[in-house]
Amino acid sequence: MTTHVLILCTHNSARSVLSEAMLNHWARQLGRDVRAHSAGSSPSGRINPYALQVLEAAGIDTAGTRSKSWDEFVAPGAPEMRIVITVCDSAAAETCPYWPGSPVRIHWGYPDPSNAPEEQKAQAFELTRQAIGYRMLQLLQLPLETMDNAALQAALDAIWRS
Repeated sequence: MTTHVLILCTHNSARSVLSEAMLNHWARQLGRDVRAHSAGSSPSGRINPYALQVLEAAGIDTAGTRSKSWDEFVAPGAPEMRIVITVCDSAAAETCPYWPGSPVRIHWGYPDPSNAPEEQKAQAFELTRQAIGYRMLQLLQLPLETMDNAALQAALDAIWRS
């Protein structure tokens, strides 16, 4: 049974998109039955070009990548999310979306690379992609199929603290 992971941010244009792409990339590479989705509470309707640039430079397919509203994931027929991860950064005065109804929720905040000075944006996006990719790889190392929700929650909390 596929484990569905929803990654939420405010605008669904950078960090959540990077997270979705990295988790799906690693899941394919490792042969794991995990599917990431991303969405925003106030989606911008566009993907930050720097996010696409760093993903493509890392050899990650961005075909079909788009900014989505979380409304898509409460509609009839939407997959049931086992894990919801918020990736916004309260230090940037962002209000992180709250998703009721998922058994396992975690906040893995990252500073918004979009706020970097123009001459540092490409590097900020690449560093954010790498940090996110590492956490998603850690998530995929967990035996998701055999973990109950309490054990999964504890493991995700431990990943955040590491």
